[in-house]
Amino acid sequence: MPLQSVADRAVDQAVLDNRAPSVGALFRDRVQATPDKPAYLYFKDGGTELTTLTWRQTHDIVREWAAGLISLGVELGDRVAIASNTSLPWVLADLAIVCAGGATTTVYPTTIADDVAYILSDSGSAVVFAEDDTQIAKLQDRRNDIPHVKQVVTMSGRATEDGWVITTEDLAAKGRELLATSPGVVDERIDQLGPESLAVVIYTSGTTGRPKGVRLVQDSVVYEGALIEATGTVKEDDLQFLWLPLSHVFGKMLLALGLQIGFPTAVDGRIDKIVDNMAIIKPTFMAGPPRIYEKARGRVELMLGQETGVKKKLIDWALKVGAEMRDVLERGETPSAGLARKHKLATKLVLHKVQERFGGRVRFMISGSAPLNAEVAKWFGAVGLLLVEGYGLTETSSGTTVNLPEPGCYRYGSVGWPMPGTEVKIAEDGEILVKGPGVMRGYHNSPEATADVLQEDGWFHTGDIGRIDERGFVYVTDRKKDFFKTSGGKYIAPAEIEAKFKGMCLYVSQFLVYGAGHNYATALVTLDPDAITTWAAGNGLAGKSYGEIVQSDDARALVQGYVDRLNDGLNRWETIKDFTILDHDLSVEMGDLTPSMKLKRRAVTEKYKDHLERMYDES
Repeated sequence: MPLQSVADRAVDQAVLDNRAPSVGALFRDRVQATPDKPAYLYFKDGGTELTTLTWRQTHDIVREWAAGLISLGVELGDRVAIASNTSLPWVLADLAIVCAGGATTTVYPTTIADDVAYILSDSGSAVVFAEDDTQIAKLQDRRNDIPHVKQVVTMSGRATEDGWVITTEDLAAKGRELLATSPGVVDERIDQLGPESLAVVIYTSGTTGRPKGVRLVQDSVVYEGALIEATGTVKEDDLQFLWLPLSHVFGKMLLALGLQIGFPTAVDGRIDKIVDNMAIIKPTFMAGPPRIYEKARGRVELMLGQETGVKKKLIDWALKVGAEMRDVLERGETPSAGLARKHKLATKLVLHKVQERFGGRVRFMISGSAPLNAEVAKWFGAVGLLLVEGYGLTETSSGTTVNLPEPGCYRYGSVGWPMPGTEVKIAEDGEILVKGPGVMRGYHNSPEATADVLQEDGWFHTGDIGRIDERGFVYVTDRKKDFFKTSGGKYIAPAEIEAKFKGMCLYVSQFLVYGAGHNYATALVTLDPDAITTWAAGNGLAGKSYGEIVQSDDARALVQGYVDRLNDGLNRWETIKDFTILDHDLSVEMGDLTPSMKLKRRAVTEKYKDHLERMYDES
């Protein structure tokens, strides 16, 4: 079968045309359609056994919480904030807000108190769901700056004597009291919501300056779920593992899929437990940023690389067969009988062991939020785990383009086809422009910032540079603002080079290319603690601290070898002439990465300016 174009792809247009008018209506429809089927799975009290909540049970909790919000004075369109890590209570709070007719304001749990106060003030949030006492402390610290916050509802923290902070149990009690006299109050609010009613204000994490609040309407959220059902990509018997920050648009929209299609979602935001949880949850699909997949691939490759003799030959053979099958499937062709037999044997002997580390039932995984090197995706394809890439921004409701997880419907290295109903085109300067139901209605309280990126005819300027191939697949090459010019007048696209390096080097954690205004490019490097410690044990550095390992001459020589390989495939003016390895990794907590694990380029560049400029001192 030849590779399809997006125009050839069958889409159930009726699903898109008849989508629900709001997220509240979508949730209500789902409860009525499959009340006793599992909706959400979670680890109770941080344990290792999954607890299941049906759609009916979810509705019972949400209805009380929604009524409780109404009793607190939440009106149609009012903003209610959530400051919490990804968890089941986050999901319940979000559903309660929309069913009360409100709009969710997302606050990353790592946000500093000053920025929390700004977000709450800018959004006009009168009620805040706070995960625990840590989040409450930020609010209390800035209480004089947020007089409009009338009530804080804590999910696991302590209530205060003055009543400013109450528990979710207190909220539910208020809801039951209102429902006793007005049993239809929540349904009445849902019925008042329409496609253009505000659904969420998501504040971008921002690399510089204050974050901007992206206004997404009900239809933008519902559309994301409807279009996936329309393509038939996910079914009701699938199981999603959701660990992404729900304060991020990617995680928020993944929730909409479950409401639309009805599959259960396992929710657990503990990043350090992802691999362990996959073995317990056994999901059929999962989404995440590139760093998660880079790290998982590195661990497995290092483990396989320790084998010798017959085992090593068997592994190499199995991976070669897996790569042949991967390429056939990418082309949309039917494998030969001989290849099918070899692949079945390779899977039985080797590949299934890798697949079991991810739960053993994965149909596909999605990478988004930052560039994924094609070699990383191809490695997963070779071991029988399909990893496809998608693309979108907060301003486009996350899902703008995606590779479909079916033979012939994806291309490694691309971010896929535009979603049904979404238009994508390339401007004269190479910028990707987007138009469709997912595009924001503007930045909250920022008409000038809105006008800078959103044209009157609906085309949104993404700020990304890319191209579209002959089959309609979209490729993103870099951020427009990240391009820099050397003193020799040559332009360099750093993200593309960084992704290439991460695809080559199993030991790297972060790789930042630098060189604006200089006559050559350099790089700031951090090494993955687990991978480099494993390497050190076999290279005479066992027992050394992380700092001692990464600052050793041997580690520098290791990285230099990969940089040389990288340079062999670059234009002369793009090559990395020098690099600095930091004695620590970058992190979300230190402000180096966004909560979705994307590099904060400007923040990191400014923070390590001395390290970067030092590489030019003697030039």
